[in-house]
Amino acid sequence: MKRLIVLLVVLLAQTPSGAQELRHNAQYPDDPAFAPVPDSLKGLILEGEWTDSKIYAGTRREWKVYVPVQYDGTTPACLLVGLDGILFNATTVLDNLIAAGQIPVTIAVFVQPGVSYDAEGNVLRYNRSNEFDRTDDTFARFLETEILPMTEGLVTPDGRRIRLSHNPDDRAITGASSSGICAFTAAWERPDLFHRVYSSVGTYVAMRGGNDYPAYIRKCEPKPLRIFLQDGLKDAWNPLFGEWWEQNLLMESALDFAGYEVMAHWDRGGHSIWHGTKMFPDAMRWLWKGWPAPVQAGESRNDMLQSLLGKGAEREASWREIAPRDLPKEVRRRLEHPVTTLRYPSGKLEVAAEPHSNWLLSSLMGPDGKRSASEQFYWLHNPDNHTLTGAIAKDLAFDALGNLFVATPFGVQVCDQNGRVRAILTLPSRRVDALCFIGCTLYVRSDGRFYVRTLKHSAWNPADGWITPPSQGQG
Repeated sequence: MKRLIVLLVVLLAQTPSGAQELRHNAQYPDDPAFAPVPDSLKGLILEGEWTDSKIYAGTRREWKVYVPVQYDGTTPACLLVGLDGILFNATTVLDNLIAAGQIPVTIAVFVQPGVSYDAEGNVLRYNRSNEFDRTDDTFARFLETEILPMTEGLVTPDGRRIRLSHNPDDRAITGASSSGICAFTAAWERPDLFHRVYSSVGTYVAMRGGNDYPAYIRKCEPKPLRIFLQDGLKDAWNPLFGEWWEQNLLMESALDFAGYEVMAHWDRGGHSIWHGTKMFPDAMRWLWKGWPAPVQAGESRNDMLQSLLGKGAEREASWREIAPRDLPKEVRRRLEHPVTTLRYPSGKLEVAAEPHSNWLLSSLMGPDGKRSASEQFYWLHNPDNHTLTGAIAKDLAFDALGNLFVATPFGVQVCDQNGRVRAILTLPSRRVDALCFIGCTLYVRSDGRFYVRTLKHSAWNPADGWITPPSQGQG
């Protein structure tokens, strides 16, 4: 019997929900943000069910919208999106922090994951992992096109119409476990929507690609995000998918390397939201510190990015959109005719996109122009798991140093001479369908729009003849 009691205690301590721990609010007496508030300072809650999703057809989900008493109905409020519904005693904390002037006037939208039911009300499909753990922009688009427009159509019982700021510096997103990684993904994919992230016990593990985030963060140019991570060294709800605690450590390391504003709180907890709740007020204070000053993109220590973009005051500006009429004729012509086979600058190798693959082939080229010894050599990232009806590589160009620039759905991936992606230049829409590199100017076509930026590297132009780039060694 004693062994059974001990086992039950261990299982309760590791339960994913952590709900039984959240009842003990006396655990947080040291932070006034958890104190009960008088009715005069309590925000009101609007609630309903969303059943008309186009992105997640056939699902139903509950939503709740918190409106603070300080919101006047005329000035757009800041926004907090809370995934998995109301976690972290969030409404009490918001009541207190807003009243104390420690965060701006903020409307919170709490969203549950979708569930599909049959006519008798039986569950057919839980959509939580599919919505939260995948690493593309689907859920961010769901918020942008369905939940937030619905929210802005609401009116409080006392006649205040809901108005939300559309400035990403005025927006935060939070979650725990699978919704913790989803909060990060929404901001990572759509920094035009969110600049502030609180991720508690996030599942950055091998469920739907989250384990690759540290690599992407190190290779992509930094985005204007401020991120607070919380996890415990006993976090391993299901070790089948990986070591969750270690993956959160890798996330912090990668974010720090890439120049992000990142704060991490590590404790001895397991996979529950007890500690995440305890840290929530401090996370909110830190995420909103300095508001309304904008969150700035940092500077990565990635040597390829530094070589391409420069460092410090010498860093080149990011992409700027350019009208089609302002494109030089030769650039427009080149962007209309992408190439997926290209000679290396020396003329002694050929690179070709392999159909239905993340690979590019490298072939030796003889003096007679014949190919030999072809092998899969350049490997490209495909984080959204795009269906490869064609090659992931959409267009190719080399610089004079022998680095390969590849237009892909994940941006411009820059490979070294040994076929490894060392840097990724991303656009607002991410997808790059064609590129043209002339001199130090890189032009791209992305979903019918055109962008340009200046790099520190010079392009290699096949019309200028063969050259021998300096060797990068075998690395």
